[in-house]
Amino acid sequence: MSIINSIDSTEQESAGSHALPDPGAPVPTLAWPTVSLFTGSLVAFVISTLGYVQGWLPAWVTIPVNATVTFTMFTVLHDAIHYAISTVRWVNGLFGRLAMLLIVPILSFPSYAFIHIEHHRYANDDDNDPDAWASHAPTWQAPARWALAELFYGKFLIRTIPNRPKAEVAETVFVLALSVVGLLVAIVTGYLWTLSVVFLIPQRIGMFFLAWWFDWMPHHGLEATQRSDRYQATRTRVGMEWLFTPLMLSQNYHLVHHLHPSVPFYRYVKTWRRNEEAYLERDAAISTVFGQQLNSEEFREWKQLNSRLGRLVPVRMPARSSATHAVRHRVPVASVDPITDDSTMVTFAVPEALQDEFRFEPGQHVTVCTNLGGQGVRRVYSICAPATRAQLRIAVKHIPGGAFSAFVANQLKAGDVLELMTPTGRFGTRLNPLAQKHYVGLAAGSGITPVLSILETVLEIETESRFTLIYGNRTKESTMFRRDLYRLESRYADRLEIRHVMSSEPLHTPELRGRIDATKLDRWLTTSLRPNTVDEWFVCGPAGMSTTVHDTLLRHGVDAERIHLELFTGYAKTKSAAHDYAPATLTFRLSGREQTVDLAAGESVLEAVLQVRGDTPYACMGGACGTCRAKLLTGTVEMDQNFALGRAELDAGYVLTCQSHPSSPTVSVDYDA
Repeated sequence: MSIINSIDSTEQESAGSHALPDPGAPVPTLAWPTVSLFTGSLVAFVISTLGYVQGWLPAWVTIPVNATVTFTMFTVLHDAIHYAISTVRWVNGLFGRLAMLLIVPILSFPSYAFIHIEHHRYANDDDNDPDAWASHAPTWQAPARWALAELFYGKFLIRTIPNRPKAEVAETVFVLALSVVGLLVAIVTGYLWTLSVVFLIPQRIGMFFLAWWFDWMPHHGLEATQRSDRYQATRTRVGMEWLFTPLMLSQNYHLVHHLHPSVPFYRYVKTWRRNEEAYLERDAAISTVFGQQLNSEEFREWKQLNSRLGRLVPVRMPARSSATHAVRHRVPVASVDPITDDSTMVTFAVPEALQDEFRFEPGQHVTVCTNLGGQGVRRVYSICAPATRAQLRIAVKHIPGGAFSAFVANQLKAGDVLELMTPTGRFGTRLNPLAQKHYVGLAAGSGITPVLSILETVLEIETESRFTLIYGNRTKESTMFRRDLYRLESRYADRLEIRHVMSSEPLHTPELRGRIDATKLDRWLTTSLRPNTVDEWFVCGPAGMSTTVHDTLLRHGVDAERIHLELFTGYAKTKSAAHDYAPATLTFRLSGREQTVDLAAGESVLEAVLQVRGDTPYACMGGACGTCRAKLLTGTVEMDQNFALGRAELDAGYVLTCQSHPSSPTVSVDYDA
């Protein structure tokens, strides 16, 4: 680490009046993506080599596979050199030495590390940069040079060997001798062609691409050196990131690596996006994938143009249900799968004829209607699938003594049919494919279900937005959708951050131990989640947690309209006394039919409608789910409580009929609006 720190301090002196932007994350204890890359590459090499040696893989398969391994192993070596694999020094040395054996086994890891660090010190300085041969050579010579990297590195190393530590020199001599002996054995025993197919030819191909993509593409044509202007000594290459970022293992953002050498390769993109404006202010070197050089202003215009062109690209936006209100249908169960010891996921096979009605927006829910033991049961469950897929699924938390949750856990099976009401709810938000927002979700226990749908839909639709999830549970094992969240965090590593808060894990990270409470929120809201950096908040969980989060956000100045609150049940309320309201006449419209009914004093709109229409939509009866939502056309009503409608809906005249009591002689509402 001392070598890298000395580089940073030396470069800092020549950075002008600008401090180096913060990369946003320390070196990980263990960089699992890098370890996985190493493991996958090693497995691929072993299988490919054995396949050729045993005769069940042809040379034309083994050569490209092992050439790819050379390329991918260099990324492991590269991160090991910069101590970006682990905070434990020897771990980097171990992975670096193992990776080196499949790349350039005639140099030792310490020798190549020295060469590479010198490149960081003197990038583009032709007299001192050991990689200048690859990026500053005449164009017609470049391909031949890329394939003969060892000649140029050997020349540099011989020149500097008198000043290198004896242990490093001894290790290099040993590695070189071992490689020469291995080559001679292959020649004498008649296995030279086998060695060529499984290593020598693939290694040449891999080295060719490494020199081309790691040296020439980032550095060619740039005159500034690392000492004179670190932001112009290497470049970021923009455009077609969906292809080139995975193909080049993020080396299209090579500038990020030179500015922050200890950032692992898989965080380059995230670091660039975090500090993009700061880099542009420092006039960072940028080019398109086609080689067009862009200054900072031209890049901003290029990005804006590409955003406008993006409007022409069809984006599959989540569609609303075609049903005007919650309508009940019989829907078969496709599968019943345990998530944790006390929760189950139920996936439905929605018939094709009903698929338009069962379209949903992220954050919506469905009402399940069953007749258990002769008693009608209605339960509201959030949809926990992304709205971009034609998949309807819910998660049921097992509640002691709960009739429906016990039925799901012990009896429900694939092929059974349940009655579902079409999706309702307004917990989510309108998405825009061109938006660049920061969303935060705070969930506990089964409160993850609607937040998961929102999170996954946001990351898929709004490709420039990011999401921070704070998720509270008792233990790791009790965490619903734990594997799904790990998968999403790996897929969207640059845009998704998940903080697991555990109340019953004594060895959990201290600052994340306990519950999601005001103390933790106060700390986050004054540091990493300042309200002015977050566009919208989604809160779902037990009433106590949700109330604490809501009140704390308001106390820190968050606009109430930016807080989305989802409660699975409303608060208990006292039934309105008959003398509080006068009798009234109600006219309502439902499924195209208009009817009139008289209300007794104190009766709710829903109670009156249910007397003549058994298919009236409702679920929780507590003002929490929004299933009974209708538009008030004439007259006035008073609502006991409301946890489902936002300010815009209230201003538009919508009411919760389960909570609404007429305060005028006549009232009319429309469930179809």
